[in-house]
Amino acid sequence: MYSESNKQSDFLDQDKEYVGFATLPNQVHRKTVKKGFTFTLIVAGESGLGKSTLINSLFLTDLYKDRKVLNAEERISRTVAIIKHTVGIEEKGVKLRLTIIDTPGFGDAVNNTESWRHIDDYIDQQFEQYFRDESGLNRRNIQDNRVHCCLYFISPFGHGLRPLDVDCMRALHEKVNIIPVLAKADSLTPAEVCRKKMKIREEIKQFGINIYQFPECDSDEDEDFKTQEQILKNSIPFAVIGSNVQVESKGRKFRGRVYPWGVVEVENPAHSDFLLLRNMLVRTHMQDLKDVTREIHYENYRAQCIQNMTRMVVLERKRRWADFPLPLAVADTEKERLIYEKDEEVCFSSFIHSFIHSST
Repeated sequence: MYSESNKQSDFLDQDKEYVGFATLPNQVHRKTVKKGFTFTLIVAGESGLGKSTLINSLFLTDLYKDRKVLNAEERISRTVAIIKHTVGIEEKGVKLRLTIIDTPGFGDAVNNTESWRHIDDYIDQQFEQYFRDESGLNRRNIQDNRVHCCLYFISPFGHGLRPLDVDCMRALHEKVNIIPVLAKADSLTPAEVCRKKMKIREEIKQFGINIYQFPECDSDEDEDFKTQEQILKNSIPFAVIGSNVQVESKGRKFRGRVYPWGVVEVENPAHSDFLLLRNMLVRTHMQDLKDVTREIHYENYRAQCIQNMTRMVVLERKRRWADFPLPLAVADTEKERLIYEKDEEVCFSSFIHSFIHSST
């Protein structure tokens, strides 16, 4: 009879020269899958460009069941709102907490000056909350609500970017990963789509807008992967079509739109960049979007906060020292230096402490 001790001995004898750290990726995988993933996406653009339909199509869910469609008068009088939708999605045992930030009212008013301010403030608020949480005493179970990506919808009915588009993207491009989307691509011919994409790319470069940059491929990457990355780069802005309706044509069922002159398929690469956008957001670049948010956008915000706090500490120290004139006697330079450094350290620590407690 094969005992448990024999099994254990066989397990220890196998691969004696094998240390085992090659299993670290498997350990990380198990831990992260158990913990689950989060992703926060904000959608911006004027009403009527199919933002809600596209989001439902991307994630195969219905986030806008109770949405009320407003008439023209109500839309004009409405201010920009921030509406948060959170849904849990599970696929093959992997859990994702998806948060969609909608911005109804954006671009609908007669005067849209700084209508992007609400979006800008919301992104800053999430950075501020995360900064407070990670600076607090209890850093366990910090909820990450930082915005990882902004899908900016561009109207297909203009000649390129509108002034509002330029102002909004320039206000946000240092704080969030912007991915421009050319909405309602089925309203344009293929030649018009190509011309409009080229025009928008030129204007993005002309106005100095920093959209999300796809990471450069390593030299040892697979050729197919390199080709796919180049296709994604050339597809900016993504010309998309959204539909939640199942259409039947030639014995096939698919999501699309029926017109008198034919049928448009949402997931047909010849009709739209929908598949490219979905694969980029979900399958290939979701983690990179989160990494760029953490390592660049949030770090810039964090460094600015610390710099501002340090400046306030220095000003406070100068004010305090100005209230006490220097003694006439010659003081010990080294001793004075140590006292000065200690005083600055205590002052800065007390400021951080008061900042954290005042915000809780």
